[in-house]
Amino acid sequence: MDRMSSIELAMKNEKSEMEYYFNEARRSKNPVAKRLFETLAGDEREHMTRLRGLHEKLTNDGSWPEHVPIEVAGTDVKQVLDNLVRDHGASQDHDADDIAALKQGIEFEASGSKFYAELAQACDNPQERKFFGFLSQIEREHMLSIQDSLFYLEDPEGWHESKGRAGLDGA
Repeated sequence: MDRMSSIELAMKNEKSEMEYYFNEARRSKNPVAKRLFETLAGDEREHMTRLRGLHEKLTNDGSWPEHVPIEVAGTDVKQVLDNLVRDHGASQDHDADDIAALKQGIEFEASGSKFYAELAQACDNPQERKFFGFLSQIEREHMLSIQDSLFYLEDPEGWHESKGRAGLDGA
């Protein structure tokens, strides 16, 4: 697959994932799942925007930009679950759709991480390789955060214990 086709496929995937997460955020009544889906949707929007900019640059100039910011603005998906648990305590008001949506999200993110890692390895340009490697890392971080959230929803006590938060006093 050539560079342009790869970027176009990546934009399509990011858009699809963004729409999926926004829809799940609207549907879910569980604050943990809802906030995680909102955060993921925002991240996917950011990825899509950056990919679109790269696509335009490549289309117009035929060259990879010298400077591509290697960051995702305004998010910290790893902190979403910890902050919600701290602020709202354990929440059991999830349903089978939340669980299924989180499992689907894990698949999306694992697939995205693999896709970007393979794309990075195929790149000759160091900036390009670094950018796609970064996206692979972010998708993997998303996958791990969704797995952590799924664990919390399915087994809050086990989740608290695994985080060293279980105690006789409930702390």
